[in-house]
Amino acid sequence: MATIFTRIIDGDIPGTFIWRDDKCVAFMSINPMSHGHALVVPIAEVDHWVDLDPELSQHLFAVAHHISKAQQAAFSPERVGLIIAGYEVPHTHIHVLPTNEMSELSFPNASTSGDRGVRSFESKEPFAEDTVVRLYSMTKPLTTIAAMQLVEQGLVQLKDPVAKFIPAFSATPVYRSGSVQKPMTEPQTLPMLVWHLMTHMSGLTYGFHNTHPVDAMYRNQGFEWGQPEDLDLAACCERWAQLPLVFQPGTEWNYGISTDVLGRIVEVVSGLDLEEYFQQHILGPLGMTDTSFYIDDANRRSRLAELYIPHLESGAATPAPASLRRPERPSMLSGGGGLYGTAADYMRFCQMILNGGALDGERVIGCHTLDYMGKNHLPGNVDLEAIGRPLFAESAFVGVGFGLGFSGVIDAVASKVPSTT
Repeated sequence: MATIFTRIIDGDIPGTFIWRDDKCVAFMSINPMSHGHALVVPIAEVDHWVDLDPELSQHLFAVAHHISKAQQAAFSPERVGLIIAGYEVPHTHIHVLPTNEMSELSFPNASTSGDRGVRSFESKEPFAEDTVVRLYSMTKPLTTIAAMQLVEQGLVQLKDPVAKFIPAFSATPVYRSGSVQKPMTEPQTLPMLVWHLMTHMSGLTYGFHNTHPVDAMYRNQGFEWGQPEDLDLAACCERWAQLPLVFQPGTEWNYGISTDVLGRIVEVVSGLDLEEYFQQHILGPLGMTDTSFYIDDANRRSRLAELYIPHLESGAATPAPASLRRPERPSMLSGGGGLYGTAADYMRFCQMILNGGALDGERVIGCHTLDYMGKNHLPGNVDLEAIGRPLFAESAFVGVGFGLGFSGVIDAVASKVPSTT
C-alpha cells in the first residue's frame, strides 16, 4: 500500500507530491503558474491520498491507476508513458522511470540558489554556494548514516551494548541526587545500547546546557564548547564514561554527546578514523569535495566564513574567540559537530536522503534502512515534549518525535507548524 502526501514549497503553491511503497516511488512538482513535471516509478497499488484537493486527487489517481494496469501488463516504461499521455493532469508533464532507475530520482525544487548576506562583516565578501562554514550539529546525520551502514553489513546491531565497543561505558554510573561536588549515583539498570546513542536517550549530555549538575561536571572536565586539546576521540570517550549519566539509558531524551560516542563506535568497528571512514563511504561517493573535519588548503580557507558570537552586553555580532575559529586538524574528530562544508556540498547529502539513499548512481544507504531511521523510535511513539528534558531548542518539542539520527513531525496539528507527517 502507498500513501500520497503533500509538502508546501512556496507560500500557498502546492509544491511536492510524493508517494512510495516497498518497491516504487513517484514525485510530482506542480506549479499552477507554469508547467511542472513529474518523475514516476510504476506502482502496483495506491492506498489513499492525503491533503490533496479533490480535482487534483482525481487526476493523479487516474494516472496511478493506469500506471498500475500497465505494470501488471508488463508494458515498458515508454509504453506506459504513451498510455497515460491522454490523461490531462493540469500543469504537469509525466515521465515514467523503470524501478532500476529509482536511484536517479531527483527533486528539482531542492536548490541552493538565491544566495544572501556576506561571509564576513569586515570584508563584505558575499555569502555564496561555495562559502565554507562550520556545520556543527549538521555533522550528526552523517555519523548516524555511517553507523547504519555498519548495521546493514551486520557488523553492529542496534541493541548491542555500547560497552561491547567501548568497555569503559559498562561501569558508567547514573546520577540520582546531590551536588556537583558530592553527587549520589547508582548503577545502570539496563546497559546503554547503540540505538540509545542514535536517539539521544543514552543519558549523556552537553556541558553547555547549564541545566543539570552533570552538565557542570562536563564543564569542570573541559567539555563545554569543545574538549581538552590533548584528547582524541578515544580518550574523550574514556573520560565521558567516568562521568555520571543524567538518567537511566532509554528512559528519557537529552541532547548531548551521544553522536560523538557513536562516531567512536564507527572507528572501532571499521578500523578507520572518522575522517577516513567519511571520505571512503559518504563524502567521496557523494562528491562532497569541500566537506572535511578541518581546512588545510588556501583555496578553502579563502572561502571560509567568519564566525561570530553575540556580544554579552549589546548582543551585536562579535568575532568568536580564536579557540572556536581555528580550522586546523583537531585532536578529536567530532561526529557530533566537527565538520566544515558548503551549502552546495550539504545539498548533495540532503538530495541523497530525498532520493531514498542514492545520488548520481552511488548508493550510500538502503532505502528501507532510511525509512526505518525516519520512524519515531521514542518509546510509546510519544513526542519530545513528553520524554525530553526541557532544553533550549530552535524548534518546539510538541508533536515532534525522534528517529535514528533524525527528528520528525509525528503530529502536525499538535506542533502547530503547517506540515505533513
